[in-house]
Amino acid sequence: MGEQVFESTIKVTISDDDENIIHDSTKDHVTKKSISSNISPLTKLHAGYFRISLSLGGQTLLWKVLTQHLDKSQTLQHKFHSLPSTTFLLLWWISLCTLMLLSFLYILRCIFHFKLVKSEFLHPIGVNYLFAPWISWLLLLQSVPFTIPNLDSFQFLLWIFVIPVMILDVKIYGQWFTTEKRFLSMVANPTSQLSVLGNLVGAWIASKMEWKESAICIFTLGLTHYLVVFITLYQRLSGSNHLPAILRPSFFLFVAAPSMASLAWASISGDFDMPCRMLFFLSLFLFTSLVCRPTLFKKSMRKFNVAWWAYSFPLTFLALASAQYAHQVEGHVANGLMLLLSALSVLVFVGLTVSTALNLDMLLSDHDRYLNFTKST
Repeated sequence: MGEQVFESTIKVTISDDDENIIHDSTKDHVTKKSISSNISPLTKLHAGYFRISLSLGGQTLLWKVLTQHLDKSQTLQHKFHSLPSTTFLLLWWISLCTLMLLSFLYILRCIFHFKLVKSEFLHPIGVNYLFAPWISWLLLLQSVPFTIPNLDSFQFLLWIFVIPVMILDVKIYGQWFTTEKRFLSMVANPTSQLSVLGNLVGAWIASKMEWKESAICIFTLGLTHYLVVFITLYQRLSGSNHLPAILRPSFFLFVAAPSMASLAWASISGDFDMPCRMLFFLSLFLFTSLVCRPTLFKKSMRKFNVAWWAYSFPLTFLALASAQYAHQVEGHVANGLMLLLSALSVLVFVGLTVSTALNLDMLLSDHDRYLNFTKST
């Protein structure tokens, strides 16, 4: 009895409508891909990229301060014969070139994409990063590795970088208590401390130039608003919780503000006195609190982003404050703390530099929440 073979055939019928749907979806995907690839880098270069120049400037200043401190300290001099001056000079020139490049590109962005710059100014997070370019230039002036031949020109440059900070202060601080939709309780976030940081850095450098009255004025403005911002953020009000997970490295700005405040007041008073030490210990406590909570930054570390650079410069400012503390106290514990924080700052900086070099293609990516906001506006 012969076996019967049954053949079954399956017919797949694609209607014209289905073909049109597939064709349209493929066309849309290709169009979106081509549009995203043709977008100018200037549309993606927001002020948050100046976190890189902030870190470079802070690291350069740290090397300068450590070199001076180790030269004066007989306790550490026999352990560290000398820090190579070429490293400090190399860092300063790299900082200068990087800052000049970023500033030039951002000026082009202001010229050709002013609407995007305006959207940054109106954004509760983006507006705070507008302080970053001016802080970067002030740090670079503070770490100049050579003698200034013309002091008047140096003072003129200082005012050029301080005045925009004061103008932003008048605009932002005024909105906090006069504009209903811009109340601090509604817009406060960790990046709000950048506005305070601009004042404190300006006061620090003004005191170095022996402009004591100007330094006290700027310091008072910065410290007063730091207390207001700090208390507002500590209360965890509903309006202050809208920070994307990718920007959580900005929590380290809690460390930067009191560290810089201690440096500024030490320069104004001429001594790392009790208020300076209190601010330094506060920053040390806040740093320890953040380090003990690594899960807070887990989501932000999944994919490289320029927001990672927010880890570097706050830690550098803490190391700078520890150097001043060690110079004042002159004890083994203080020197050990300075070396520990300085080494940690250098390691973080080197790690971020290597990560950035390995992910240059992602440096101007479309995955930044803030960049998506600027496009939508």
